[in-house]
Amino acid sequence: MKVEIQPDVRDIAAQLGAGVPYALKVLVGQLADDPDMGRPSNLPGILNVTVDGAMFEDCPDLYVGYIREPDRIEIRFLRAAPSTEPSADAHDQEQGRDQDQPADPAIAAFTVREVADAWRRITGWLKHNAPDSYAALRAGASPTAIAALEGDLGIRIPVELHVLWLLTSGDDGGNGWGCLPGNRALMNLDAVAATYRLKMDAQAHEDTFNTDRPEDERITVWKATRIPVVALGPADSTSGLYLDAETGYLGRWSRSSEGPGEVLDTLVTYLEEAADMLEAPALATGDKPGLIGGALVWLSSIDPAQEDRWQPWAG
Repeated sequence: MKVEIQPDVRDIAAQLGAGVPYALKVLVGQLADDPDMGRPSNLPGILNVTVDGAMFEDCPDLYVGYIREPDRIEIRFLRAAPSTEPSADAHDQEQGRDQDQPADPAIAAFTVREVADAWRRITGWLKHNAPDSYAALRAGASPTAIAALEGDLGIRIPVELHVLWLLTSGDDGGNGWGCLPGNRALMNLDAVAATYRLKMDAQAHEDTFNTDRPEDERITVWKATRIPVVALGPADSTSGLYLDAETGYLGRWSRSSEGPGEVLDTLVTYLEEAADMLEAPALATGDKPGLIGGALVWLSSIDPAQEDRWQPWAG
């Protein structure tokens, strides 16, 4: 398993004590062997692990946050652990209460910066290269509107999604194309609520039959923790991506059936990868950005009738 450390984490390590960089190096080796050694944090998609500073010279106890993807780990957060940090012996007792406790403010602030930075990179590219797509982005939602949606869904909106909605409340599509890979579009809050109710109704229908089905034959088409976020297109909400508020990972949804498993991206990494493909199209593997007039159009989902108008973006 490949383990990466963000440059700012290395800088912080050097400031915390002479032994911290070595302790971090040891942790990298441990994570490579056991990627799931951390425990879930209060922020979906981020795992936490503590390092006993007494094992190293000139090193305080450390609190480390990392994301785990299918083929890599990225250490994104490091700080000296407070004296009140829960011990390993208390893990079982703490686990049941984690979801009811507020997220660590420092980690939450870090996630806010990550989402804001990724979205700034995307919108900056759109503003300079695809003005029609940039103009199609809605203004950010108000905290009141997000709180109302949270009450409507009956679940806590993850901090990363809350931040994104404060920056933009949806994508109306530049000339019919969404700005995300596959020409997908961020759903507006009304569409999120409508799709969520539709999927919950579908699950309620299945549950009426699940009571008479053997346990291994019961059908789950939706979970209450899933929040629809991205639609197939600005005018096509037959399928898309959801964010699971419990796990922090994106997954596929559709009107007729569920997609083939989880996407295994967090919202942060999904936005960062979209920004990377726009800024370095030669290195893009998942999709290829291009332009039709003033709109961003991704190659993977282009209408064949429009292919002769499509101009690849070379950077």
